[in-house]
Amino acid sequence: MPKAYASAIIPAPVESVWAVVRDFNALPSWHPGIARSEIEEGRAPDSVGCVRSFHLQDGSHIREKLLSLSDARYSVTYDFQTSPIPARNYQATIRLTPVTAGDATFAEWWATYDCDQGEEAGLQNLFANGVFKTGWDALKGRDFPAVSAERWQGDRPAKVFCSSVIDAPVAKVWEIMRDFGGMAGWHSDIHDMTIEGGRRSDEVGCVRSFHFGEDHLREELLWLSDLDHRFGYRILKSAMPLSNYVAEASLFPVTDGDRTFAVWTADFRCAPEVEAELVEKVHHNVFQKAFDTVGSRLKRDAGNLHHALGL
Repeated sequence: MPKAYASAIIPAPVESVWAVVRDFNALPSWHPGIARSEIEEGRAPDSVGCVRSFHLQDGSHIREKLLSLSDARYSVTYDFQTSPIPARNYQATIRLTPVTAGDATFAEWWATYDCDQGEEAGLQNLFANGVFKTGWDALKGRDFPAVSAERWQGDRPAKVFCSSVIDAPVAKVWEIMRDFGGMAGWHSDIHDMTIEGGRRSDEVGCVRSFHFGEDHLREELLWLSDLDHRFGYRILKSAMPLSNYVAEASLFPVTDGDRTFAVWTADFRCAPEVEAELVEKVHHNVFQKAFDTVGSRLKRDAGNLHHALGL
């Protein structure tokens, strides 16, 4: 099944962007390709199951049904009910994720569909560039009013949620971060890292032993995926006053500029009086510092390559 995808960084907090995007009837207010729109049967635009009937600037008429709407995860999913576009079983999703480093928004828009042989390339370009990228470009140039809303609607995806934009393609970032035994090479507070038992660092179940400052830690690799660029691990030993620590790092492509949106999360148990301090330490001293140093390393490597090529 073909898939069209476009992503971008919107320079505004996720709450402000979501206030615009969540309105299922508001496309004409922010997407330049849409002329007018209405919700059939007088239903509210946040009523799951409602149908929006709209016209493109060229007069084409499309009807789409709202399948899912989440204020907790900033996502909306819909499908075609009627459309002149030769795509069958079309289903699309918009998802927004906060960028905690700078308080911007990572915006994704994708669709899966069936089509006749020979139509794949044309439809992929139509959806990814003509629809999705055009919409994100319009939102990037928009002024967003401040919105007083609780992030995640109180339902955080993890105790620690750290996200950042790295100015390099996903493949380059993943090449560095997937090496479970290599973090000492790009995090200045980590040293003496080895994989125990002579195992490879891409063997799920391997354990890395290292020092973070004066603390000696052992961590076990729980999952590793080259398909969606993510890995997860747990702490087996640490002097920090926590337990049941499990973390995951994930990378996503920013198609606008061939950059990487990186997310690192962690959950753990601890005493209430030390939770805020531990969350702050893990977020800034471990995850954000790791993203910053990976970005700096890739920038330095790119500069060295340009110098060697005489560019």
